[in-house]
Amino acid sequence: MMLLRRAASFAVLLATLLPLAVTAPAHAQDASSCRTAPSAPLDAEQARLEDARTTALVERAGFGDFVRRFPAALCGVRSPAEAERLLDSWGGALWQSAVRRAQGQRPGGDLPAGDDRPLYWTRLAMTTALARWEPAFAADRTALRARFEDASRGLTDNAFRTAPGVRRVFISGFDPFGLDAELRRANPSGSAALRLNGRRITLADGSPAEIRAVVLPVRYADFDAGIVERAFAPRLAGAPGGPGAADVITTISQGYPGLFTLEAWAGRSRSADPYPDNTGSLSGGTREHPVTAPGLAPGAEFIRTTLPTAAATGAVQSPYPVLLNTAVTEIPAGATAPVDREDGPTPGSRAVEGGGGGYLSNEVAYRSNRLRGDLAPQLPGGHLHTPVLTGLPADPNLLTGPEFERNETAITAEVRTILEHTAARP
Repeated sequence: MMLLRRAASFAVLLATLLPLAVTAPAHAQDASSCRTAPSAPLDAEQARLEDARTTALVERAGFGDFVRRFPAALCGVRSPAEAERLLDSWGGALWQSAVRRAQGQRPGGDLPAGDDRPLYWTRLAMTTALARWEPAFAADRTALRARFEDASRGLTDNAFRTAPGVRRVFISGFDPFGLDAELRRANPSGSAALRLNGRRITLADGSPAEIRAVVLPVRYADFDAGIVERAFAPRLAGAPGGPGAADVITTISQGYPGLFTLEAWAGRSRSADPYPDNTGSLSGGTREHPVTAPGLAPGAEFIRTTLPTAAATGAVQSPYPVLLNTAVTEIPAGATAPVDREDGPTPGSRAVEGGGGGYLSNEVAYRSNRLRGDLAPQLPGGHLHTPVLTGLPADPNLLTGPEFERNETAITAEVRTILEHTAARP
């Protein structure tokens, strides 16, 4: 009965979410007759799909048909333009399906509704199919994957749809990471983005607000290619309150055990080595020798949050405490060694770590707020770290459990409460 319900749910999804050209392309054919390259090289992220638990995370969310039907859809493509349209459509459908499932609008499987892992592993399985596809025409596979990634992360469908007077809140979350140590890991920032995307909420001052969200990759190469700027620039452009413009931006990532932190400072440098990203790549920077990310536009060494942090730290403390983190690591002016400081940077120093460290959680805060300073300096913006999501069962074959689900729900609910305070009008 569970399988029948999942099949019925997916049939409804296909009818309502996937465009007709995608579900029944003009040149559709069986995937078995399509030219593929099973030995095509995969990156370290895609290679983790060899673990059967990743398939279970897809199937138990009701997303299996995305993976099964996608190769045949690729086989029906006859030109680069068709390929672009197909990747846009399927990526957007996957994103909308994940959002609807997270918000209880699309039943599917026995994993918790807000689980962000099915979106992550389904996307990877589909990019693997793209890597193995051998079209009969010249195709820019890198560009096609980027289109699919953007669409399946919400970058192409995050415009606000509210009437004038409704506050607009734009947030970002992240994929799961640290998967070589624990493949079952989830990321509560990604879960919060899925649960809150498109939702109308009431802020602490009583005013209505709409939230729009994206989920970003834990990959240095994507940051180098400007994915943060692509995500945030459309929501920062134009006059305050104009079409598409946000009123508040907040980047969100998983941070420290047992507490939320609002980060007072974002640093310009990468310094996270030897900790890798999801593909096994390193930043190239360490505490002793921080580096600036390739392609990062000019800006200050440290950028201070402009979120009303006192509103959250003074009002929200349950079930997790919410603290303002003012710590940074810097190389003081005229010095060569890094110094940890609890009260922010000193004039003329070189950034080593912001409140979010020297990893991508710090960098997303720096990049988005550097851009905010250029395009919409009057907007409040900053970064929120969630508690670490714990509670996975000791048995590595169990993908979820009551404690894990309670903790995920509690964290994402408190993210919403914090936003209700930090996004309120001053």
